[in-house]
This record gives sequence, C-alpha cells and structure tokens, in this order.
Amino acid sequence: MQEWRGQGDLWVFGYASLIWRPEFDYLERREARVHGWHRALKMWSRINRGTHECPGLVFCMLPGGSCRGMAYRVPEAQGEQTLVKLWEREMPIPVYQPRWLVCHTPAGPVRALSFTLARSSPSHTGDLPADEYRRIFRQARGRYGSTLDYAQATQDGLRAVGIRDRRLERLIRAASSDKPVDESG
Repeated sequence: MQEWRGQGDLWVFGYASLIWRPEFDYLERREARVHGWHRALKMWSRINRGTHECPGLVFCMLPGGSCRGMAYRVPEAQGEQTLVKLWEREMPIPVYQPRWLVCHTPAGPVRALSFTLARSSPSHTGDLPADEYRRIFRQARGRYGSTLDYAQATQDGLRAVGIRDRRLERLIRAASSDKPVDESG
C-alpha cells in the first residue's frame, strides 16, 4: 500500500486463481506477459489447499522465464479496499513476496502487483518426485478444496482466456493415471 499510495488506478497481475476467481471489481482486464518470472505449482499450502498434517500445493511466481496471465485495472477509489481483500485471501500467513512487476499488454506496459515466492522460502517445495505430486493431488484438501480441483480450475481458467500451460496439463493428466508426473518442463 505504501508503494502504491493511492496515486492512480491499481493494477493487479493474475496468473492462477485470480484469473478464474478474482473476487474484486475492476474496470479493465488485459492479457499480459511478465518477463523474468514463471507460474509454478511449487508452494506449500497449509490452509487454502491443504492442512498442516497434509499440505497441498498452490501456484506461485518463481524467478526465471516468463508468464502469461491477466492484468486487472482497479479504480483508484477501490484500490485500498481491494488490497485489503487480496491480503486476506492470498496472505492468510505471510508467505508470498508481493512485488510490482512490469506487465506487457497489447495496450502497453503497466506496473502491477503480483504475488511471488523466493526459492529460499520454506514454503517453496523445490523439485518434488512424481509420486509426491500424485499423492498430493489425491489427498491434499484445505478450506477452498483440493489441490487437484485448484489445478483443474486454473487450467480451465487459463484456457478460457486463451492461455495454454503445457506443464500444468501434464501434471493434471498424470494425476489421474499411474504414469509418472513430470513438472520440470
């Protein structure tokens, strides 16, 4: 909030559930690409998609690569209220590192708030074995439902706005079969 300071409309970058369930009003939504960060299902979730006893996974933005998503323009008058709602939703425990990222849109670049994760964070899963992804998809469940439901809803939300995430498609396909899960590439 200190960096935004209520000076102009607020931009928010959605790369997962904010695409299919933003839960805030916005004036405009644009397809956007962020360079230097990528979407990854590599953050432990002990509230929203899992528990302390059976952690689930949620998406985060990790350094490297690029990510397609949606940039939302929130009117200045609703900016503070929107930030409060986002913090309640995305930061029930302070895990993400909120950052202002440059989003490249068809109408030009915008500076938008996004929720990133450092690889050094204890909430970063690192590389998980295939069987661990399968177990998490089959067992992890939190206050908003299962990790698998979340992954499928994100895939559907991405497709609805014309974005294809092949890595996510492979994860979901493998979760419903006995084939190895490959989240690496």
